[in-house]
Amino acid sequence: MGRQRGERASDNARDEKVCGSCGRRIEWRAQWARDWQNVRWCSDACRSRGVRPVDRELEASILSLLAGRAADATICPSEAARAVAAAQGDADEDAWRPLMEPARRAARRLVAAGDVEITQGGRAVDPSTAKGPIRVRRAR
Repeated sequence: MGRQRGERASDNARDEKVCGSCGRRIEWRAQWARDWQNVRWCSDACRSRGVRPVDRELEASILSLLAGRAADATICPSEAARAVAAAQGDADEDAWRPLMEPARRAARRLVAAGDVEITQGGRAVDPSTAKGPIRVRRAR
């Protein structure tokens, strides 16, 4: 079976990748053609940020919160952010707010791992393109 008309040889070698930091889909770029198998980050910002211990805490918090709920229940990423902020002993009432984007990143990484789904309006959505409020539920 050969290539389809208009398809380049390198198209067959490309597999879908997810950023190791933010959990978004990595879009293929021509500059990565020779080294596509080694690409792990979608941007320089994600490469420099990486995955910190607090990111792992947020992932664990999301999974823990979901384990304590009914099978079809959802959580808001803010619940995980609040739990991690409380566990860190921060007495400030708004200490969880800076953890919101890291909590969304943690949820996207868990989607890539196949553990959870991100929903909006009760339907699973693509975590790379979801804008606005999201909910997280166990993968179905």
